[in-house]
Amino acid sequence: MKTKFAIGCLVQWYEVDIIKEYLDSLKDAIASYDGEVIIDLHITTNQDLEKCESKNRLGYISQKINDIINKSSSSYKHKKLIPYYVNFSEKLHTIADYRREFNEKYCDKVDVLVWGESDMLVPKQMFNLLDSLHQQSVQNNNPKYLAFFGTCKMWDDTWKQLEHPDFTDKPFFDSPKDFKPDHWWSLRYTMSKEEMNKINDKTEEVDVRILPQHKFNGCGLVISSEVIRAGVNIPRSVFFVHEDSAFMHMTNKVLGNIPQYVIKNILLVHNRNHPKKRNYIKGESGDTLNLKRRSNDWYIKANQMCEQNYINLFNPNYKSFTWDDVWKS
Repeated sequence: MKTKFAIGCLVQWYEVDIIKEYLDSLKDAIASYDGEVIIDLHITTNQDLEKCESKNRLGYISQKINDIINKSSSSYKHKKLIPYYVNFSEKLHTIADYRREFNEKYCDKVDVLVWGESDMLVPKQMFNLLDSLHQQSVQNNNPKYLAFFGTCKMWDDTWKQLEHPDFTDKPFFDSPKDFKPDHWWSLRYTMSKEEMNKINDKTEEVDVRILPQHKFNGCGLVISSEVIRAGVNIPRSVFFVHEDSAFMHMTNKVLGNIPQYVIKNILLVHNRNHPKKRNYIKGESGDTLNLKRRSNDWYIKANQMCEQNYINLFNPNYKSFTWDDVWKS
């Protein structure tokens, strides 16, 4: 029997100009797979954090997102009916909130969960490879596992075990001033679906490895549903960022060092510095996405408080910060 998947993605209103790229790559991956894939999208138009340029602009954005999703969902029908669940919300909803709820919602409905992101490109081989991986892992009495695909050049050598072979021996570019448009291996580069496919189409034999210890970020993380059923999830004290690291530590705490597979020579793209990622936001300044985020006082405070919560996950004497603390400060 084919493995059943759910892939979930939170879309903030200011990501309207990149979501189509994610959905187009996802469509290709689903078209290549004979089993069932549930698509879950949570669209939030909340402005408690980022403010939109104008009410008219926010209305335009909401309609554009709706049109993109409707067109994308209808385009699957030539092949098969894809379970497609979309929720629009005006409430504050962070990536930590969404992924926690996604895990709970689908862990009893599917075999494998995948964390999507609006700036992610899905390799067309994804679901076929994960199906084989899941079947083999279960047969080997490893129903609880994590998995990750090859990624671009990252910040330091601790990520080398996850880097795609075409990227791993390239130089680091820690500063924006060192980056050039032809540095396709850099985490600052914005890659197209066609470029990703060209890299992945060269792979003749898939290189799957098991890491000695867990290492991943949240973009494209693959989770056996048995992990969530066993009690692992993102703690509620992690209310904003560091949800991926908190999930990793909870996995280790509850289940120990369960297998984490890396499909090393199949690239999954994370366009974390996409130039269209934060559009139409009022009052942001800066030449990079990081500087734009940090031009908001609330971001710096929320980031610091959430990091403290993450660091003190297992400290019995620590009282967690909340959004109320961010606003009060």
